[in-house]
Amino acid sequence: MKKYILNVTEGDIGLRADVFVSKLLEDITRSQIKKVFDKKDVLIENMPIKPSYLVKFDDEISISIETDLNLNIDPINLNLEFLYEDEDVAVVYKPQGLVVHPAVSFKDVTLVNGLKYQVKQLSDLNGDLRPGIVHRIDKDTSGLLLVAKTNEAHESLVLQLQKKTVKRVYEAICLHPFEEDTGTIKTPIGRDETNRLKMAVTDDGKLAVTHFSVKKRNQDYSLIECVLETGRTHQIRVHMQYIGHPILGDPVYGKKPIYGNTGQFLHAKTIGFVHPTTNKYLEFTKEAPITFLDTLEKLGLK
Repeated sequence: MKKYILNVTEGDIGLRADVFVSKLLEDITRSQIKKVFDKKDVLIENMPIKPSYLVKFDDEISISIETDLNLNIDPINLNLEFLYEDEDVAVVYKPQGLVVHPAVSFKDVTLVNGLKYQVKQLSDLNGDLRPGIVHRIDKDTSGLLLVAKTNEAHESLVLQLQKKTVKRVYEAICLHPFEEDTGTIKTPIGRDETNRLKMAVTDDGKLAVTHFSVKKRNQDYSLIECVLETGRTHQIRVHMQYIGHPILGDPVYGKKPIYGNTGQFLHAKTIGFVHPTTNKYLEFTKEAPITFLDTLEKLGLK
């Protein structure tokens, strides 16, 4: 029997409890998840919850389930680059190809291993598997992430994300030239009905808002900048596919065959936030990795 403590982050708020559990414990079957709910082994403050319960940020969900899970969360020196660090928060650069935190479906080295090696203290609001993790970006998306070192800082940063005051700017290479110079995509995003590993624009999803501007284009491709107003899973990737401009190299939402072997050309370049203790606004920018820049030149977008 294995007991998990699952904490809710910004992108998970409002999910059904059974969906939330299945999202974090992806290798556990639906029948197993139904069984633990039926056995009343999914608890908040020692009280059983129903599968239909809608999770909130301050929920700490404990679940007991039979599994042979053995996750690697040991400190490992990954030589992570920090653009900023003090006793409350840090801003770290996540390289392309590195998963943010371990999960049932991913037991290899993650950003968390590197954080535990290089950072003495991390918040524990998100449990043992996601120490310090305030928000996430996909494995093959490079860029900047906020890290909380104290629980007080963590709560402040999550509240800023909920209030949509954190500045998050991405750049991406998309297929096809845009006709417009700027635009806003405002649609609900939810789990794909036919493939639970994918997201999609759905009638019953959570509202997602992406603002974009075109920086350069030619007859085949566009370089765009996106500003996130919300932070849904795969938001930019889903929205770009939805409007007919999938991100180059995206193995899930992009055009087949896939361009290159590094995944989607998407980079979280800028992050801005109010410091939880000093109340001063801080903003940091990191240039895209060399593979991204080289591709821009090859495609005539530099």
